[in-house]
This record gives sequence, C-alpha cells and structure tokens, in this order.
Amino acid sequence: MSKNKRGKALWRMPSRARGTCPLCGSTRIKLLYTAKDAGGGNLTVCKKCDGKQAAGQ
Repeated sequence: MSKNKRGKALWRMPSRARGTCPLCGSTRIKLLYTAKDAGGGNLTVCKKCDGKQAAGQ
C-alpha cells in the first residue's frame, strides 16, 4: 500500500525546506540538518554537509 503521509511535514515548512546550502553552495536542495558555525550558532545544511563544521563563516 502507498504511504500517504510521507514528507507531509515538509509542506508546512517555509519554501518546502529547500534553499541554498551555506557550506557547499548547492541550490534548490533540502536543508534538513544542522551544523555549527564559527560563532557557535546553528546553520541549516543539506545531507552532504551534515556533520561538517563551518570553517571561516
């Protein structure tokens, strides 16, 4: 059977959780993970950049 509720939470997020990753620069990609920036704050990043430190930002 199909799964009707898969990804439904993404539709409630601003711009469907898509944007430009601040670390790698990929565009129109889902930003669902967090990484620390140089100042100790959080950045929302893509799956490829999950777990990376933001150096120099």
